[in-house]
Amino acid sequence: MSIAWSKKGAIFSAGILTLGLLFYVLLFVIEKPLAIVVDGQVIQTRALFTRTVGQVLDQNQIKLEGQDVVTPSADKRVSKDLQITVTRAFAVKVIADGTSREIYTIPVTAGEAVALAGITLGEKDFLIPEPGEMVVPQQTIEVIRVTEKVTSEDQEMPYQVEKTTDPTLEKGLTRTLVSGKNGLTRNTLRVTYYNGQEAKRELLKMETLVQPRNKVVAMGNITSVSRGGQRLDFSEARYMEASAYTYTGRNTSGGEKPAVGMVAVDPNVIPLGTKLYVEGYGYAWAADTGGSIKGDRIDLFMEERAQCVNWGRKTVKVYILS
Repeated sequence: MSIAWSKKGAIFSAGILTLGLLFYVLLFVIEKPLAIVVDGQVIQTRALFTRTVGQVLDQNQIKLEGQDVVTPSADKRVSKDLQITVTRAFAVKVIADGTSREIYTIPVTAGEAVALAGITLGEKDFLIPEPGEMVVPQQTIEVIRVTEKVTSEDQEMPYQVEKTTDPTLEKGLTRTLVSGKNGLTRNTLRVTYYNGQEAKRELLKMETLVQPRNKVVAMGNITSVSRGGQRLDFSEARYMEASAYTYTGRNTSGGEKPAVGMVAVDPNVIPLGTKLYVEGYGYAWAADTGGSIKGDRIDLFMEERAQCVNWGRKTVKVYILS
């Protein structure tokens, strides 16, 4: 009798073990291996008694917030070897029309992000960065509003200078035969503004309202004249403002005692040592300098103070002798 019960117990235990093994095999068969990708990290898992993607996320304690996106959708039925991707949304700032807006979005293009912010672009408006560039977390997108205006401006047209030769005039001297006068043009422009600030100008049309009148200048070419019965050969003549000075106990810049015929000059205009003939004064040479003698100015030495006072300051013709 005990032997019979022992056999029955063994058969029962074997049956239980077999059922357990079959149940385990069944579980292994019906479990579905899955991969969940969150922020670039891969989570390998298996789905048992779950029918949708949303249930899989709940079982793995993965929560979706705000604008997060799961692919495939949460109500999608799971299948073997399914990959579930969770894309987290992030903040992007959009600046337009003087205001800043913050949106939360998954990776999209800058153009799509601006649309999500509820901003409409005009035909000529543009974005920084480019509309097709993908946005990244904490990025700032700037909308540049472009406006244009066509306007006109009047502008002077400078006259030109025409030169001719005057055989009655010394070389270095000039005479104006015709005074110049600027003309007037009207320019039609397209002005482009970026966010209200002028960015560029494009000339559309230019019309002349008043033609300029060119200045005509006669250039002297004489290099020899007669003064006091003597012939003067010179390289050039020029009009200069002449003052006079006398001896005050101070020598010239070269250390010489001043004497009649010595002239203080600007050495950048007339080099020291140059021989001159000054109308109303006579022959002279550049022998001194002075702090106030700059440009077309000279200072003539005279023996008496009264001579200097009588001379005063006048414009004279100075010949630079050859």
